[in-house]
Amino acid sequence: MSEVHTGSCNCGAIRFRTTGRLRDVIYCHCSQCRKQTGHFYAATNVTDADLLVEGTDNITWFQSSSAAKRGFCRTCGSALFWKLDGDPTISVMAGLFDHPTGLSGTCHIFVSDKGDYYELTDGLPRFEQSTPSIKVAGD
Repeated sequence: MSEVHTGSCNCGAIRFRTTGRLRDVIYCHCSQCRKQTGHFYAATNVTDADLLVEGTDNITWFQSSSAAKRGFCRTCGSALFWKLDGDPTISVMAGLFDHPTGLSGTCHIFVSDKGDYYELTDGLPRFEQSTPSIKVAGD
């Protein structure tokens, strides 16, 4: 049975529906994620085939590295997606979902880049960079 979750940007110009299994949330503390959001990313992911987006003309894509891009709402500025070029999955910001998802945090990545104004006290695994099981851009 397929899981269905819906969500949107802050202004509603972009709505989406996922129909596949969502990965548990990964917290990314890299400098790019911090600079885009003002803190750190909390993201799940889903296969491209299991994501339906309405309002795609309101998405602006920023090529944030030579291997990945970030999508955000051109109207309200909400951070939406992170996409590794050529990968069949897309990261979706966990805070965009309309209803409780049943997701939980699984780990922190790029903790070597985390801001100096907060501590990680949740007991989740921490990785200085990433792990082989989590796809990230190389630069």
